[in-house]
Amino acid sequence: MLFKDQLEFVTQHIKKNKLRVFMTVLAATMGCAFLIVLASVGFGLQDSIRKDILSNEKVTKIQVYGETQFTDEQIKGIEKMEHVETVLETISVNATARSYFEDRDTSSELFVTNMHDFKQVSDKLFEGKYPTKPTEIIVGYNFGQTLLNDADREIIEEKNKKAETEGTYYDGKEEGYKESLVGKEIELSLLPYEADTKESKKMTYTIVGIMKEPSYDWMIDNKVYMSTEQQSALVSNLSAVSDVKEEEIFYSEINIFADTMENVKPILEKLKEKGYSVYSVTEQLEEIDVVFLVLKIGLIFVGTIAVLIASIGIFNTMTMAVTERTREIGVLKAIGASPKLIQRLFLMESTFIGILGTVIAVAISYAISFTANALLPVILKTATGEDAFVSTDITFSLIPWQLVIIASTISIGVAMISGYRPARKATKIDVIQALRQEL
Repeated sequence: MLFKDQLEFVTQHIKKNKLRVFMTVLAATMGCAFLIVLASVGFGLQDSIRKDILSNEKVTKIQVYGETQFTDEQIKGIEKMEHVETVLETISVNATARSYFEDRDTSSELFVTNMHDFKQVSDKLFEGKYPTKPTEIIVGYNFGQTLLNDADREIIEEKNKKAETEGTYYDGKEEGYKESLVGKEIELSLLPYEADTKESKKMTYTIVGIMKEPSYDWMIDNKVYMSTEQQSALVSNLSAVSDVKEEEIFYSEINIFADTMENVKPILEKLKEKGYSVYSVTEQLEEIDVVFLVLKIGLIFVGTIAVLIASIGIFNTMTMAVTERTREIGVLKAIGASPKLIQRLFLMESTFIGILGTVIAVAISYAISFTANALLPVILKTATGEDAFVSTDITFSLIPWQLVIIASTISIGVAMISGYRPARKATKIDVIQALRQEL
């Protein structure tokens, strides 16, 4: 019996029982679609978290921490390590930076760094340029927002009280200095963290650049960055108002940038061997991948249960098909059809049901995934009243090709297994008894 004839034999019997086959395919479709959609939530959430982390961190970046400032020998040793592209030392000043502009002032963190290296590894500025002179500085995106005068503070206090009565909070974004700060001169003093200390004398700096907007709406970036050439002036100012030792004024953090993502892990291992405290976003991503791998396996397992429930319908349909075609099976055996051929005919029918149900399920799953991703931000905005959800790139459901392959294999495999028992039963039908059966 030619393969073409086998297909025709199967399709003829499917057409005779359209309603029964349709309901069986529908059950298989629902089971497979449930599996894909359920597992897609795990893939979608993982993708969202990975994007969120990578939007704030460069994947080739390694942070190295020290209790005090790193020595030149330590930095040179790190620079000589294989696959290290750039080493940027960022020095945190152990004091609050007080900035004064017109009748406004603000407090912020102060960092000292090599501006040439800082420019090489940093993103493009929101406004302005990188400093080229010792008295030029860069400030965070929200620096102007935090520059407040007495009138602003009174307004913010009133709005905070009103927000508290409504069960919300006010972030103060409507106040502060609203014009461009690029090219403006500010006076900056230092206030040590120790109690009973005075501010240092004020130093004049020119703002030449504004950092990019933070990735999160709730983040307030009003940091101040200046050149390492100002270290001696900072030490002198702090020493005049505080007994803090020079080695306690600065705390270093080294950011190492590997040439490729693949070389981040080898560099991390070498740094740990040398006793450095290190952090890389790749380690966090590995931990997240392990957690979501377990989650996705669990979701696929739960989805597979739905497919197994659908397999009951396939089993019943194929069992009825064997019973209804007993005489046809007898005729096939009488004209020389082998048991393997008869078994193959019924397995082809159950496989066809599985394939058709899977194809429809994949199409439906993609439609549900697209709709869920489109509606989720709107639903969250309606529920919370926050406009930020509309502009946020949240992936609730993601269907990669690997998930389609896994779900299709499970669905079609279960359909074939469901049809195997009835197919075996068909091969054991007695020819004489089958031919005696009334039409």
